[in-house]
Formats: sequence, C-alpha cells, structure tokens
Amino acid sequence: SIGNGARTILFNDEVHTFEEVANQLVRAIRCTFARGLALANAVHHIGSAVVYEGHLERCEAVAMVLEEIGLKTRVER
Repeated sequence: SIGNGARTILFNDEVHTFEEVANQLVRAIRCTFARGLALANAVHHIGSAVVYEGHLERCEAVAMVLEEIGLKTRVER
C-alpha cells in the first residue's frame, strides 16, 4: 500500500440483502448503485472485499457508515 494507504474491508453476512448493502455502499463510498451491487456480489461470493482504499481517517469513516446498518467491517493499515 502506498503513502497513507489503509483499506476498509466488508465481510459477508446472511442478514442483509444485496440492495441494502449496495445502498449503504453508495452512502459510504459515494459510488453508483451498480458499483455497490458489484461489490455486494463480490462480498457474497468471496466472503469479503476491499470496498475502499485511502487515508486511514476516511477508511474509518467509511466503516462507520457501513456499520450503521450492522454490516461487519475491518480497517487495515
């Protein structure tokens, strides 16, 4: 990872729908709904996915938004 590289990882759960996850990703990382669905799909099939990379503070903010609806995340440096 480069410079201030941190990343937010989103983990799969059996609770939320693809649409719920996608909508929360739109809010958290300001992506399109289509991108949110693609990430939700990756999380579902692989078990987790890096949904954001950047400054640590921003990664933590992204994680907080995702966790608002009970999604499981981890921020790594």
